[in-house]
Amino acid sequence: MNGLSFAKTLIGSIGACSLICGCAAVNAAHDYARARQTIMDATGSSSVFEPEEAGVVTAAVSERIADGITTDEAVEICLLNNPSLQAAFLNVGIARADLVQSGLLSNPTLALSIAFPEGGGRSNIQATLAQSIVDLWQIPVRKRQAARSLDAAILDLARQAAQIAIDTKAGYYSAVAADQTLLIARENLQLAEQLLEAAQARQQAGTVGELDVNLVRGTLYSAELETQRARLESSTARRRLAILLGLTDVAQTLVLTTPISIETPTPLDAERITDLALASRLDVQASRQEIEANRARVDLEYRKIFPDISIGAYLERNERRALPGRNIAADTARASVAAGQLTAPEIQSRGQREQERSQEIDSIFGPAFNLTLPIFDQNQAQIAKARFSYEQALKQLEAIERSVIQQVRQGVDQAETARSVAEYFRGKLLPQAQSNLDLSRESYAAGRASLIVLLDAQRVLLATRRDAIAAERDRATALAELERVVSKPISAILTPQTTSAPSDASPANQMEETNVSP
Repeated sequence: MNGLSFAKTLIGSIGACSLICGCAAVNAAHDYARARQTIMDATGSSSVFEPEEAGVVTAAVSERIADGITTDEAVEICLLNNPSLQAAFLNVGIARADLVQSGLLSNPTLALSIAFPEGGGRSNIQATLAQSIVDLWQIPVRKRQAARSLDAAILDLARQAAQIAIDTKAGYYSAVAADQTLLIARENLQLAEQLLEAAQARQQAGTVGELDVNLVRGTLYSAELETQRARLESSTARRRLAILLGLTDVAQTLVLTTPISIETPTPLDAERITDLALASRLDVQASRQEIEANRARVDLEYRKIFPDISIGAYLERNERRALPGRNIAADTARASVAAGQLTAPEIQSRGQREQERSQEIDSIFGPAFNLTLPIFDQNQAQIAKARFSYEQALKQLEAIERSVIQQVRQGVDQAETARSVAEYFRGKLLPQAQSNLDLSRESYAAGRASLIVLLDAQRVLLATRRDAIAAERDRATALAELERVVSKPISAILTPQTTSAPSDASPANQMEETNVSP
């Protein structure tokens, strides 16, 4: 093979490699679809942000808030419009890019040197084209590791979305409760104003003194301060909700249409909910995927004991010294003297020149091989590091599962207690406080009770109504927190259903099956 042929072959090989590598593209559309479906399963919402259709989000949000929003619509808006969640979606695209990168062959290496002879002539050219072949046994493991990391990224995104959805529900209930508390404070302020007018009228009639009027006036001042505090709490709760929804509009313009009173069956089955949580918790699933990624990493590190093995082709074109210049007159004179007459000098024919040149070695071509010998560094440290990471992931999964069990029990207990407290307020405390106020008014009007008794009854009713609203808010929030613990919508939690164990085998058994230990 001459130098020109080798150059053509070399250029063709490089072009083919470039064409193959250029076919690799990063398209995360399918991964985004998987993430959206996982989020829908975890939240029960049918609307989730889609990065490829980000332009329609504003119109969808405006349509939902036009006539007021329910709790479910608030969740949909946050899943569509929350900028933190939108940013988290890109982690899936990053993981997809890592997966594509893990399947790419390393670039070939081209080495070229040119040496020029001292006295002139043809230069010496050496060229080597080499390709590492360790990718042949490393790429499958790298892709498996990257695929598990991609699955973990999707689950982590879904977990973040579920957390934001639960925070939105809790924020919605807090805003509704704060609005109701503000309404009660304003009603109490109106009652205090009416009571002051009545007390002043009685003072003018001579039936009560200045002390009674001052007591009522003090109640009015307290009601005014309470109204200001309630207004601030309502505005603060609405602004927090607006942040979760990703809105920049004035939070006070939001119309919240869902009441905070939620009926739940009693009692909740803690064991069934625990099984459901272990099967559906996104962090548990992500931890299992992380274990698989670490298992693949152990395998990959073993395959890196020989870090570089390259094969290729080598070409060398030998140098050739330039022929000295020929003195035709001198050569003619020498040839004429030797022949005894005028004679032309000897000139080689073309065939003679080609025959002489063919006996020279013009270039050499052959295979090239490069191997890094694992004598001092056999990748022991990285193998050990990968095994430690794998064992750490196993323990982290165990810690998460144990924590889930206790979190579910705490969540069920909290939901049951909140339900009991809310029903107690609704069934006993509120009717009792209202009855006491009605009796106090009648007694005060009939002159059988003092003004202090009436004011105290009104104060107790106000406090009871505020506490009852807080109890209903806590009840709704407790159910939302139970959704957070289980990673399922409340409808799935409250509906008895058969749950199956996760399809993944026990990580400890998998470790024994694959024998990742050296």
